[in-house]
Amino acid sequence: MGKIRTRILGLEEIEQKQKKEQKEKAAEKKKIRAPGLKGGERMVAVEVDEKELEKMEKAKKIVEEAEKKAQQKPKEIKKKTRGKNYQKAKAQIDKNKLYSIKEAIFLLKKIKYAKFDESFELHLNVDKVGLKGEVELPYSLGKKVKVAIVDDKILTQIEEGKIDFDVLIAHPSFMPKLIKYARILGPKGLMPNPKNGTVSQNPQEAAKKFQKGLLHWKTESKFPLIHQMIGKISQKDEELEENIKAFLKAVGLSHIKEAYLKTTMSPSVKIEVKG
Repeated sequence: MGKIRTRILGLEEIEQKQKKEQKEKAAEKKKIRAPGLKGGERMVAVEVDEKELEKMEKAKKIVEEAEKKAQQKPKEIKKKTRGKNYQKAKAQIDKNKLYSIKEAIFLLKKIKYAKFDESFELHLNVDKVGLKGEVELPYSLGKKVKVAIVDDKILTQIEEGKIDFDVLIAHPSFMPKLIKYARILGPKGLMPNPKNGTVSQNPQEAAKKFQKGLLHWKTESKFPLIHQMIGKISQKDEELEENIKAFLKAVGLSHIKEAYLKTTMSPSVKIEVKG
């Protein structure tokens, strides 16, 4: 037999109290069968207090807000606007006109607003990737190029971290000695290489070429574009014009689809490419 529960009859208040206590005890002991549990296992019903409910509501709101933000379209990035001086200079360039080299140099000097000696830059759109070569410009680039020829003294200076040159020329016999300095010279683009003419059987002659303004040029690795400094704004117009013509000829006029000239701070000017 099951447990015998006694109840006092006749007193209504006591009887109601007993019923209430029995219901509360039954609620505490009540177990809920949950799917996935083994036979005999039960999941006890747990009451959640108000603080826990508040936390759950906050968490729910955070999740909902995050979902809304994820569904919203990304904000448009505002394009960077150029300064007043740049805009003023740009307004003086006819974007539909094809300028001669002489006209372009004159115009770019006229609209100059920077206070330093800007560089003239040539930007070419060519017909294929992989074009490369070298050219000796008629005039310097407006700066003196320091060229050094490898000897034991230069090797000692490199080992001490003293690098006071822009170009390093080496005779093939010195290349084995230079290998251990590749980690120093390589990142600076100073490691002699037969492909760019800095390894030569006649280092003195090679050095003279680089001092005059020998340039090695090539397209970007993945795009048919060539970018090259061609002189300084302080140079004479005639010198800049001759340098530009010499560079265009070295690349090959048949390879050039479009050519643009600009200074460091200026907008670009589209120029004619003629034979």
